[in-house]
This record gives sequence, C-alpha cells and structure tokens, in this order.
Amino acid sequence: MLLEIVFGSAMIVLTTLIHGVFTMIGVEYLRDYIDRHHQPALIWSTLRLAVFILWIFLATIIEVWSWAVLYVFLGAFQSIETAVYFSTVTFTTLGFGDIVLDEEWRLLSSFEAANGLLMFGWSTALVFIGVQWTYEDRAELRKKNHTTRPHN
Repeated sequence: MLLEIVFGSAMIVLTTLIHGVFTMIGVEYLRDYIDRHHQPALIWSTLRLAVFILWIFLATIIEVWSWAVLYVFLGAFQSIETAVYFSTVTFTTLGFGDIVLDEEWRLLSSFEAANGLLMFGWSTALVFIGVQWTYEDRAELRKKNHTTRPHN
C-alpha cells in the first residue's frame, strides 16, 4: 500500500506540473495574442479559442498516457492499449469496471480518478477564462466600431 501511495502521489505531482506548464503557456499565448491581434471576424475569435481549448486538452492526453505508462512499467497491464483505455476511463472518472487493477495496484486507480477530477476542474476554469477573454475582446471591438462610426 505504501508503494501505491508513493507512486500515486508522484503521479499527481507530475500531472499537476504538466497541467501547470500547459496552463501558463496557453494562457500567456492567448492573452498576448488577444492583446496584439484584435480580430474583427467571428471565425478568427472562434478558431483562437478552439486552439486554446485543444491545447489544454493535449495536456489531459499527456497526463492520461503518463498514468498508462506507469501501469505498464509496474506490470499492472501487459499492453499499452489496455493501459491507455483503463487510464482514460479512470482519469475521466467514467469507471466502466470492465478492466480492473489487481489488488496489488488497485489503490492507484483512486489516485488517478481524484487526479482526473481535479485536472478537469482546472481545465474547465481555463476554458471559462478563455471564453471570457474572447468575449471581452469582441465586446471591446464592437464598442470601438460603434463609437468610430458616424451617427446619422
């Protein structure tokens, strides 16, 4: 059990660092891009926001794969495909239960589920802020366009 706690804690630290790096790069890029490139077209604002969301989702994919690699390393699963499937189902807290860890490693799945829950909450907050910044940028552009047009 102690080994599971050590590995589970280490994975939580690793995935938090991964999410932190992706967050800072994504947020800095999005904020800088919005500040430098006011896009009047709705399509460009939409694409910019979609790229930001996909960037954050990439962090989640890397985190799921990190857990899967751990499972293979520990011998909990023989194939990476099974490990990725189990990790995805566990990280998302879907938990089908069609594949389970042996008793030796089953505590790890609770660490991963808790980890996924926190990472998805974090990602949701980032999506919210990205949408808010995009909306504010578009509102500012509409306001500028409205005040610069001659009134009839």
